[in-house]
Amino acid sequence: MYKAADKTADKTETAAPSGARFTVKVVPGSSRTQCCGMHDGMMRIRLAAVPEKGKANKALIAYLAGLLSVKKNAVKIISGQTAPIKHIVVEGLDDATVTACFNRAQTN
Repeated sequence: MYKAADKTADKTETAAPSGARFTVKVVPGSSRTQCCGMHDGMMRIRLAAVPEKGKANKALIAYLAGLLSVKKNAVKIISGQTAPIKHIVVEGLDDATVTACFNRAQTN
């Protein structure tokens, strides 16, 4: 005899990514990609990439991954995909490490 499978057992909840969380204000279309310091509690980052077809988001992820010495897939934009203010999470790092990396980038 055929028994119907229990479909509720296969559902898995996706947990929110853990790691360092911070907010950035992105200024796309700049002459070069760089950190510009803290403004209104957000890290301001200028990007050389233009804001079309996700190019600026990809450039932001690549820049942050290089700055923080992590793989690109560890950096996630959790909100603000189409806005200049973006909420970022970096898996595998804590807030103190991210702050130290941003401070180092501002002095260079």
